[in-house]
Amino acid sequence: MSLTYEVRTYGCQMNVHDSERISGLLESAGYIKAEDVDPDLVVFNTCAVRENADNKLYGNLGMMLPKKESNPNLQIAVGGCLAQKDQDVIIKKAPWVDVVFGTHNIGSLPTLLERARHNNEAQVELLEALEVFPSTLPTKRESAYSGWVSISVGCNNTCTFCIVPALRGKEKDRRPGDILAEVNALVQDGAIEVTLLGQNVNTYGVEFGDKGAFAKLLRACGQIEGLERVRFTSPHPAAFTDDVIEAMAGTHNVMPQLHMPLQSGSDRILKEMRRSYRSEKYLGILDRVRDLIPDASITTDIIVGFPGETEEDFQETMRVVEAARFATAYTYQYSKRPGTPAADLPDQVLKDVVQERYERLLALVNDIAWQENKKQVGKTVEVLVATGEGRKDSQTHRQTGRTQDSRLVHFEVPQGGDIARPGDLVTVQVTQAAPYHLLAETSPGSTYQVRRTRGGDAHDRRELESCGAPVPGSGKVSLGIPIRSKSVL
Repeated sequence: MSLTYEVRTYGCQMNVHDSERISGLLESAGYIKAEDVDPDLVVFNTCAVRENADNKLYGNLGMMLPKKESNPNLQIAVGGCLAQKDQDVIIKKAPWVDVVFGTHNIGSLPTLLERARHNNEAQVELLEALEVFPSTLPTKRESAYSGWVSISVGCNNTCTFCIVPALRGKEKDRRPGDILAEVNALVQDGAIEVTLLGQNVNTYGVEFGDKGAFAKLLRACGQIEGLERVRFTSPHPAAFTDDVIEAMAGTHNVMPQLHMPLQSGSDRILKEMRRSYRSEKYLGILDRVRDLIPDASITTDIIVGFPGETEEDFQETMRVVEAARFATAYTYQYSKRPGTPAADLPDQVLKDVVQERYERLLALVNDIAWQENKKQVGKTVEVLVATGEGRKDSQTHRQTGRTQDSRLVHFEVPQGGDIARPGDLVTVQVTQAAPYHLLAETSPGSTYQVRRTRGGDAHDRRELESCGAPVPGSGKVSLGIPIRSKSVL
């Protein structure tokens, strides 16, 4: 009888994609995803960016102790950035954990689990540097119609608030041929959307001597037949160049969406953060993007309460936010991360001051997002129907998806209208706006058109296979992505 597993993921898109690899590894080792049963294995894929990440992990591990006591055969594994940071601390605080593995050795997990089971003792293995590019590992994609593709791992920046370089290591770039082979394989499996992932996609290619490699990669994705939507995250303002803007504007399937982290609008604070750009350069990038892509949706990350931030510094952030007109801003209160330079800076801002500034910023961000969404009312948009954030309400007859510029749309299915599948594309007219979503309600004569896609076909195929039903002309969905040339580090 096969063992069952569950993966619990915290943090960024990189962690989500890493969890797909963990699932692929486990299934290739004979495990089965737990459905409506208590799993034989629980894997925590952790994040270390926020202050409460530690508390969240140890709280969840504490809740696992009674289950471990009632079922000694249950295995618990902890991986990801917090595992890389805390290492032996996890076993000391939670000795009922069986395996701790790091960001550089995901591929070791099945072996470590077997060794822990055989030796009846915890196994801790963390490498300090990447040995094998993780995209060569088998992957169980969460979505049949959309996929993540890593173009690099690690980061060469030294932002004083960020612990990622210490946990993920220096940037390592994949060769373009490997990336495009993976994208092509995804498309052949039915995907119509890909998101290119990197800690700093703009510096992609520097390792192998081509500073223009990222723009070239975007243009090459435009040549892949059947690939309808290309996105990427995250760029860094210091390295964002005009050739990338031109590639975005000139490549038909690169979406009019840009996530550009700001972090602070104060030049003084940006210097303290070691963010090697200033507010006017940042706004200049946005101006050039909008010159070539007028309808671009721009989102960002902002930190409130960095050490030494004054009211004047905060007002500079408010000024830049007002000028930038973000569609969405992910706002965070600064939290100390041990091991980062900012944790030891003087003039840590009082928590009640940070909270008050955060609330003011959030109010402004929400107001601007709502104003920008109101501009979408009356427009006809194409929505990629989603599963993870999708819904089909029997009373409202609504489904959910994302526009080309990544805005969330809840759209109404007209009486007698076709029900779109996840992965299909639906053309609707926006009728209402809220700060973080749009509504498309139908009325006589309103636009509603469903386009069946290969992505929807792939979703149906996966649903049939998950039920054990035979799929004509198809084998099982591949757990891995065939790479046609060896990855070079």
